Parts: sequence; C-alpha cells; structure tokens
Amino acid sequence: MDITVLFKLTYGLYVVGTFDEGRPVGCIINTCFQVTSQNPIVAISLNKNNYTLEAVRKNTRFSLSILAEDSDPDVIGSFGYRSSRDNDKYEGFGYDTVDGVPVVKGKFAGRLVLDALNFVDNETHYVVFARLVNTVPGEGTPMTYDYFHRVIKGKAPKNAPTYVEEDAEKEAEEGEKLVADNRKHTYKCIVCGKEVEAEGNLPEDFKCPACKKGRDVFERMPEK
Repeated sequence: MDITVLFKLTYGLYVVGTFDEGRPVGCIINTCFQVTSQNPIVAISLNKNNYTLEAVRKNTRFSLSILAEDSDPDVIGSFGYRSSRDNDKYEGFGYDTVDGVPVVKGKFAGRLVLDALNFVDNETHYVVFARLVNTVPGEGTPMTYDYFHRVIKGKAPKNAPTYVEEDAEKEAEEGEKLVADNRKHTYKCIVCGKEVEAEGNLPEDFKCPACKKGRDVFERMPEK
C-alpha cells in the first residue's frame, strides 16, 4: 500500500505553546481543524511521546501559532525536531505571553488561544478538542504541509501522524552525495530545510544549527 497518497490530504503547520511549571514549552504539529462554528471548538493531534502533550494535559490552556510561508524556517527546526524535555525551544526567538500562554515571536499567519476540553485516545496519538478563547491576527499566506514538503523540502518528524520511515537505500544515497573536495558548497537539511555553506565536505560531527540532526541528513545542493 502506497501511504504517500495520504500526503494529498490538506494540512497546515502550527506551533503549540504552553507553560510547564512556568517554563515555556512547545512543538510543531500539522493537524488542526475547526469542529464547530458557534463558540468554536477545534481539534489537534499530539503524539503520546510529545512532552508538550504532558504539559497541555496539566495546564489545559495552550496557544496555536499558524506558520506562514515566509515564517522563519528555523522555528520548524527548533520546535519540530527537538524535545522540550531537555531543550529551550524558544531560545533565539523569544516569546510573548497572551492570556496566560506563550506564543513564539516572529511572523505568523495568526494565533489562537485555546482551552483543552477533552483528550481522545487514538493509539499513538491523542486528539485534543479545545475551546477557542482568543485570537491574534497575523499576516502572510498560511504554510500548507504540501508547501513544507514541496518547497522547503522538509520531512515529517517521527512523532508526526504523517511520518513515513525513510528507506535505508535512500539514506545511503544521501550519504554518497557528501563527496570530499575543497570547493565551497551549499548543503540543505532534508529534515527541516536549513541551508548551510561549507568548503568541501561537512565535518563528521556536524549538527544542523536548527534541528540538531547529524550531517547524514544533509544533501548537497546543485551548483548554480
């Protein structure tokens, strides 16, 4: 069964933000939809392994920042591929507090403040139904998940409901692209889309400055 057909379903990209005993935490999600029009309720999907889910269950109030196509891509790397359990994802961006929850600073298409009503168990994920408390207008075209894959060339983190495990042969292929020489090249992280420049090969211990993945997730961009 070709599950990549599921990529044709429409998704967006959002930053969930909440406090955990006064510390701002958060994560990237790609599933959110409006359930009711009167006194609006929305639903989001959170992986059971997400530290942010634990914080939302305790705090119940959370923010949802809607990424725009021209939002800082480093936000995706920071919030999508690291755990709030042992990382300050807001470092380098900062945050404002709106109605008691953190919202990461930067350009976004809009913000929502929500109160969780209930959590529905769906095997690997919880669907969280939440009441809309407040909105903050933003600007820009909302980033769709298709745009994230097609333009940014990003890939879903393991906790995302749309994650597809990479084939080992493809991973080996990507590694073969890192052929040693002394010319200056541009490399792009296939996980979060971050681009870096380096002379020759990336060092073996190189880490993506955005998502902290190793050099094996970088591909060399074609020469201009």
